[in-house]
Amino acid sequence: MIIAIDGPAASGKGTLGKRLAHHYGYRHLDTGVIYRAVAYAMMAMGADLNDEVLAVAAALELDPEKFGNPILKTQQVGEGASVVSAFPKVREVLVNFQRQFAADPPGAVLDGRDIGTVICPDADVKIFVVADPRVRARRRTLEARARGEVADEEAVLADILKRDERDKNRAVAPLRPAPDAHTLDNSNLDIEAGVRAAIAIVEQARAKR
Repeated sequence: MIIAIDGPAASGKGTLGKRLAHHYGYRHLDTGVIYRAVAYAMMAMGADLNDEVLAVAAALELDPEKFGNPILKTQQVGEGASVVSAFPKVREVLVNFQRQFAADPPGAVLDGRDIGTVICPDADVKIFVVADPRVRARRRTLEARARGEVADEEAVLADILKRDERDKNRAVAPLRPAPDAHTLDNSNLDIEAGVRAAIAIVEQARAKR
């Protein structure tokens, strides 16, 4: 079974994806990390994030062993990921990696912004996770401060709104729910309640198979 989880950043889909994968014994891939890794590789070499040729080169040389680097979770790298992910050729390079991950047994949970619409349009279950922008800003701020970063909640909110607008309007793989996706609003749900709601959606889909 393939479970696709999409939605805007800081909506809680990453933690939800991990928990669902653990619950069902599936593998989990936070696809946002892939684009963050590309952005960080470019930033580390002092490259211009708007250089599509260099972004493609970085994508071709990605090392999955480095996906756990904590620096990939920082706000600066996240902003860079939103820039490089808009390049069609970068997405083309990375799409096969994601599809292969999804196809390998015993099953997979992938979360990102275009899983149910582009990467795995035939996924068995599609969940589009949303949350109020201010709730997302608060979560992102707390996460940043927990890492020891200085974070201003209003600035984080402004960045979230800017990224949402850019991702919704990009020419390739815009952020939007698949027609058959189940929307899960976890603005007022803690992680346990969110996981229970997601499991209910998955079980409903399995019952219909």
